[in-house]
Amino acid sequence: MPPLRIGCLGAARIAPAALIRPAAANDGVQCVAVAARDRSRADAFAAKHHIARVHDTYEALLDDPDLDAVYNPLPNGLHGAWTIRALQAGKHVLCEKPFTANAAEARTVAEVAERSGRVVMEAFHWRYHPLAARMLEVIAGGELGQVRRIEAALCFPLPMFGDIRYQLDLAGGAMMDAGCYPVSMVRTLAGAEPTVVGASARLRSPGVDRRMEAELSFADGRTAGVLASMWSSTLLRLRIRVIGSAATMRVFNPTNPHMFHRLTVAGSGRRRHERVGGGPTYGYQLEAFRAAVQDGRPVLTPPRDAVANMAVIDAIYKAAGLGARRPTGVDPASAG
Repeated sequence: MPPLRIGCLGAARIAPAALIRPAAANDGVQCVAVAARDRSRADAFAAKHHIARVHDTYEALLDDPDLDAVYNPLPNGLHGAWTIRALQAGKHVLCEKPFTANAAEARTVAEVAERSGRVVMEAFHWRYHPLAARMLEVIAGGELGQVRRIEAALCFPLPMFGDIRYQLDLAGGAMMDAGCYPVSMVRTLAGAEPTVVGASARLRSPGVDRRMEAELSFADGRTAGVLASMWSSTLLRLRIRVIGSAATMRVFNPTNPHMFHRLTVAGSGRRRHERVGGGPTYGYQLEAFRAAVQDGRPVLTPPRDAVANMAVIDAIYKAAGLGARRPTGVDPASAG
């Protein structure tokens, strides 16, 4: 089968890690085109990463008949609009997280995806690494006993306050860019959808959270907590904790486990550590996308899962006294 030919919407900073390098390591995938708002930036990006074609506009890239799929790493508020446009152009889509600006927009994208018959996959790369499967295996194996609480946190310092991740009109905020991971992790490990009990935010600017903490509950009595920060006294925290009646599992760095991670299970006076082998998370993610498009395999992060994740994020913003994010209110052709 010929390689899956992907075009990149925008010369985003995440693209080399999420698409370019994984594609170079995968014989079944090729990144063959890029488009950016600034043609000179697109040219420089293409030259640096050996991409054959540069398009003047996003629309031109979507209309390229030699492309099978697109990677969408545009700002959060543009994810939904350009994923829909890609689907209408007949392309499969690997869309960066968070999937859309809010749950209502996610439902719209999911409906378009279902009608299109194309593959749409949210790029939660952590979910495709063997460590994620191992965490689920530990929980399902009963070693922890009855799970009572799940906690997940992703905190990192981002003092570049002009960054798009702090812009409300681009659907920015800590819960969107960092917090979508802990929400995804809690939902995945619980195997159920939570209710938001309460949330508190610290703001960088009106409506834009730099730190968000939320308390969740499940119908069976389990509880959960999520913490996200891009700038606060909690400078760095990358962890999951699952508290059971018999033992507790702690995982350091579940987001990028290929760099370094540790899984620890402690209980009844015993403690053990594990390391789960594997390569970069993005490599597993891209291969899962290829397999879905070319082999018809199901993905772990389909649109319906993205809708559920965005619904929790919306509820957290509401509980914190902030409104759900909105799609970017400019012509998508003029932003990127």
